[in-house]
Amino acid sequence: MIDSREIALKSETQFDVVVVGSGAGALMTAIRAVDEGLTVLVVEKTALVGGTSAVSGGAIWIPDNHDMASHGLSDSVEAAFNYVKACAQGLSTNERVLAYVETARHMARYLEKIGVPYRAMPRYADYYPFMANAMQGGRTMDPADFDAAKLGLSALAQLRQTNPGQKILGRVLINAFEARKLIAREPGAKGLAIRILLGYWLDLLWRFKTPRDRRLTGGQALMAGLFTALRQRKIPLWLDSPMQSLQQVDGKVKGIIVLRDGKPLAVHARKGVMLAAGGFERSQAMRQKHLPQPSNQAWTATPVECNTGDAINAGAQVGGALHLMSHTWGVPTLQVQNEEKFRGVFVERSMPGCLVVNIHGVRFVNESCPYPEFQQAMFADHAKNQGAIPAWVIFDAQFREKYPMGPLLPGEAYPDKKLPPSWLGTQFWRDETLEGLARQIGVNAQGLITSVQRMNEFARTGNDLDFGRGSNAYDRYYSDDSVQPNPNLAALSKGPYYAMQLFPGDIGTKGGLLTNLDAQVLDALGQVIPGLFCVGNNSASVMGPSYPGAGATLGASMSFAYRAVASMAGQPMPLERVDLLS
Repeated sequence: MIDSREIALKSETQFDVVVVGSGAGALMTAIRAVDEGLTVLVVEKTALVGGTSAVSGGAIWIPDNHDMASHGLSDSVEAAFNYVKACAQGLSTNERVLAYVETARHMARYLEKIGVPYRAMPRYADYYPFMANAMQGGRTMDPADFDAAKLGLSALAQLRQTNPGQKILGRVLINAFEARKLIAREPGAKGLAIRILLGYWLDLLWRFKTPRDRRLTGGQALMAGLFTALRQRKIPLWLDSPMQSLQQVDGKVKGIIVLRDGKPLAVHARKGVMLAAGGFERSQAMRQKHLPQPSNQAWTATPVECNTGDAINAGAQVGGALHLMSHTWGVPTLQVQNEEKFRGVFVERSMPGCLVVNIHGVRFVNESCPYPEFQQAMFADHAKNQGAIPAWVIFDAQFREKYPMGPLLPGEAYPDKKLPPSWLGTQFWRDETLEGLARQIGVNAQGLITSVQRMNEFARTGNDLDFGRGSNAYDRYYSDDSVQPNPNLAALSKGPYYAMQLFPGDIGTKGGLLTNLDAQVLDALGQVIPGLFCVGNNSASVMGPSYPGAGATLGASMSFAYRAVASMAGQPMPLERVDLLS
């Protein structure tokens, strides 16, 4: 056991703010704090910057944002507050919900000011479009493309790379607008793909320096922009420096013990310690203790060496209360050979010509629904029928030809004969008939045949009588407009037929330290633990058990970081619409 008093006597470094972690919430805290005149140290336990934020899509959910008007859209804090409050289902305080929806738009403006501009996505609907005060698009924002040359090659090498599934051919990045056009096969999609690829390969001066794309998008653009702003402010960043514990004196958190160059070092924080080190999805022990079962850390789509719950446990050890520990930001995932982590299946399952079944061959979910709802449906069906973990996504030759599925690029560009032979029977299964496919994967053949026949009838009429697939704006965002009468439904009628396994993965846990509207950590009695702040998946989500829209994770993390710095600087942000709390 490290004696923090002994370490403090030997060596102590002082800053106003100490930030633990290097994702979006962490770097927002550091940059904003320096801009407010505070001194800052950032410590990161791994050798790379960015955490889960760097491998994310980079979207932020910002109600009433500054770019809506350019698309003819309008929103209000009141509408967003009522929507998120309903989503939270009483598991987050109204003050905290209001703080998020009020602050988010100010934070987004600040991002633009420091060189990380965002633009609204007018067609990307909230995840629960059927709920009152939801919007059919505009609240989710995507980062503008970022030129990696602004960051520099040495810093780029320190930035965690994104998942292979977010790149064309494993190298070339695309943004959310381009992804929709390409996957949905909109007019001009092929020309766009050619321009993107040519832009990468013809950038010869850059190619000689690094295989990484100069044009950064999504989470890479966000984190490169924040990392650049951090470096411009000359904020010290210690990599390979895991926090060992928090220092607490007379109930107040005064700093941390960090392992620096293999030796414990005491670092004093005059204004506060910010915990922004992610959730606990990579800790199998914590998963076994807190999450629905079965649970396997291998199923998560987040970086392998990150998010083991260290900072959550450290906060609990100084009295921090835990909340929402049984919840995750769920997404179905699949394993890809020779990749270190599972891939999230966000988009492909929504395209027409596929369906998902359990071991009985029976559909149990709207394949096009929001990814957290999909994961929860897997758990619910498995608990009821014992056979949805893993589940199976089934598609035919027509789907295979036109659309991607995990590591399988569209067959028209990458036919089966080009795939590694070892993938057949491990990565994907294929058979000329549904009966043969069912036999290979151990699924009830008659159940599968019946489900496919029913799906084919739904495709003919355009009406999914079982789950309503394609009946709302969210479903239709990723679809094929050329397929009618329902762009999310097409018959599975041409062999060979294919199958791939899906697991109930996640992009992080959403339970953690309980905080207030200024990201201050609370104890079991609801009292503030002085000097301790927490954001992102390190903290219990302001959304409760739900996921209001794409970017709600990063949007909330950076918005509460923005508020936390104001509190650290002695100028806490008052709520603007307190009338909504009455």
